[in-house]
Amino acid sequence: MSQTEKQPPRTSHRTEIPPEPRTPSEPGSPVERGRAARRDLSASIVVFLLAVPLSLGLALATGAPLQAGLVSAVVGGIVAGLLGGAPLQVSGAATGLLVVTADLVQRYGWRATCALTILAGLTQLALGALRVARAALAISPAIVHGMLAGIGATIALGQLHVVLGGSPDSSALDNAAALPGQLAHPHAVALLIGAVTVAVLLGWGRLPGRAGRWARVLPAPLAAVLAATAVSAGTEVARVELPSWRMPELPVLPDDSLPALAAAVLTVTLVASMESLLSAVAVDRLAADRPGAPTGRAQLNRELAGQGVANTVSGLLGGLPISGGAIRGSANVRAGAVSRRATVLHGVWVLLCAGLLATALELIPLAALAALVMVVGVRMVSFAHIRHVQRHREFPVYAATLGGVVLFGVLQGVATGIAVAVFLALRRLTHTRVTVTEEADGHRVRVSGQLTFLAVPRLSRALAQVPAHTDVVVELCGSFMDHAAYEALQSWSATHRAHGGRVTLGGRSGRPLAAQAGAHSCRPWTPWRNHHCTRPAPDPAAVPESSGSQLLGGVSAFQRHTAPLVREELSRLAREGQRPTQLFLTCADSRLVTSMITSSGPGDLFTVRNVGNLVPPPGSDSSCDSVGAAIEYAVEVLRVGSITVCGHSGCGAMGALLGAAAPEDAEPTPLSRWLRHGRPSLARMQRIGRLGRGEVALSGRPVSDDQERLALVNVMQQLDHLRAHPCVARRAAEGTLTLHGMYFHVGEAQAYVLDESAGRFCAVRGEPAPVTV
Repeated sequence: MSQTEKQPPRTSHRTEIPPEPRTPSEPGSPVERGRAARRDLSASIVVFLLAVPLSLGLALATGAPLQAGLVSAVVGGIVAGLLGGAPLQVSGAATGLLVVTADLVQRYGWRATCALTILAGLTQLALGALRVARAALAISPAIVHGMLAGIGATIALGQLHVVLGGSPDSSALDNAAALPGQLAHPHAVALLIGAVTVAVLLGWGRLPGRAGRWARVLPAPLAAVLAATAVSAGTEVARVELPSWRMPELPVLPDDSLPALAAAVLTVTLVASMESLLSAVAVDRLAADRPGAPTGRAQLNRELAGQGVANTVSGLLGGLPISGGAIRGSANVRAGAVSRRATVLHGVWVLLCAGLLATALELIPLAALAALVMVVGVRMVSFAHIRHVQRHREFPVYAATLGGVVLFGVLQGVATGIAVAVFLALRRLTHTRVTVTEEADGHRVRVSGQLTFLAVPRLSRALAQVPAHTDVVVELCGSFMDHAAYEALQSWSATHRAHGGRVTLGGRSGRPLAAQAGAHSCRPWTPWRNHHCTRPAPDPAAVPESSGSQLLGGVSAFQRHTAPLVREELSRLAREGQRPTQLFLTCADSRLVTSMITSSGPGDLFTVRNVGNLVPPPGSDSSCDSVGAAIEYAVEVLRVGSITVCGHSGCGAMGALLGAAAPEDAEPTPLSRWLRHGRPSLARMQRIGRLGRGEVALSGRPVSDDQERLALVNVMQQLDHLRAHPCVARRAAEGTLTLHGMYFHVGEAQAYVLDESAGRFCAVRGEPAPVTV
């Protein structure tokens, strides 16, 4: 037997557990602080390379001086980065404010726009002091997505004219009307530059092999602008013109009525605040999914106040209005940022670039910046958001908001969306349907919708159709019943029973609320406490149920109780097909209930289970096509965004690997052949200990024994096997697939997530972190 297959020496029954060793890479150590500083430095450079072309493009699209975009990037990075409540969010000139700012510049001029930016910043500062940031999150996501989609459509229409060599009009309708004439007579060189920019933007992240790995170092917007600049060399085309840096002129208030000025300030405040707060929440969630992410949630009121200070300073210095943006924030998180230091450093790099590389910036063709902003606008119209709002029956709100923004403006579009949302909410509250049907054993009264006082007359008329002395099932399918409806129903029930009839009040499918479930007494969607229904009967005289009858009893309980609840959702999944976001690869152990520990439902996870949660590496003679096929299908066809390998305590496969080896002349069994895929994990555990590299660790407590240690090491080893699969390696190199390790202790009901950089499994805490707002 080779050295890697030798089994570790058996330990005695009583094992002295040594204290958990402290490693130099523990949080707070100099090594860990140095590592965090390097990650922040790297992330700041990535965001800087993204922010420069984006800021110039947004300034061009608004009609403001081009240096205003750089000023907003500097102020957003340094001021908002230091004062904001979302450390990983990156602020600057934002796409959501482009249409609003362009309208202000055209209507009042640049100096007046700076004054309005200052007033909007002061308003944000006051709102932050009043601690109203959480109230902004009460607005329907359909309104927010519709607003961003309307802004994106307006941006794309306007910048398409610039790409074609023309100039945009002030309104989206005018741009749409003038588009056919512009398409008939395009500027050939500008169109070529725009096409090159769009092609590089769309294809940069999809480069295969080594080129794809290098592409991750350079952001796609910068690569597109560099390519377009190279193509435009030697041609006569409009380029960036940066004026010499000088003290900005003092802002002046526009000469307009007070209501008009108040509406302009309110529009900038609303859009900037909404985009900043929603982006902060999105970046916070993105960072929370990353191992080793900083703890604590975004402080939204502090973020709103920080944005207010940044807008005030930006207006004073002649910069564009500022808001936090999901584009730069998500790039910051994906680049590995761990603190606000990355955001501040990005602002410093932009400042140095504006002062030292102005000549290089003036080589950029304007058509490239317009194409960059156009693609950003198109991407703001997200089909994923459309499917999401359609699934929640809020597409009318989305469409009304989008149309209102395109036709009338941002503030008017949001007001339109709110009005439609209120109308739909009232309609759903008052829309109640009551039907009476005669069945073989009596009558059934079905109430669909919310049962409020407005539906009491309709309910009373329906109940009056039920003959006396009959059995009646009243099926309540809504989620709300007010006091008036309750009294009317109870009064009729008492009268019907007094005349010799029977009334059964139930939920969906008419099941009585207190009825027993037969073989299974567990209710659907309830906690798994006291799950005794599948255990043998305690009475010795009773005949115990067979496992088959228990299984059929569970299926019968599903059809009776759970199927009516999930039928609508499963019907939707049957029509639309599965779209899971994660591949979850775990052990076949019956105690590991994936839907329970991940709080997932139908369509959420693509799950692969096998003995020992093993991932055979590809290309070997003993590789397993079953697991490899599932991985390829999840990654290439389902396009999952993450893969999680989950081990668990008391794993029988790990115990078998640690056990005595079978005689060499014994015929291998299917189980022993399968467990060969776990031998690299066993060898890795032996190697770690023998070479003194430290052990894999659990946060909060030491590793209990060799079986648990091997289960932890096995998760790390199987992640390495996953990366050997070509489809996984390619998607991971593109940045569209992340891998996670997880360990679940069954007896403690505690999940741990792997931080690969530290070799430590960190406990997932159930209690929410305290939030200061």
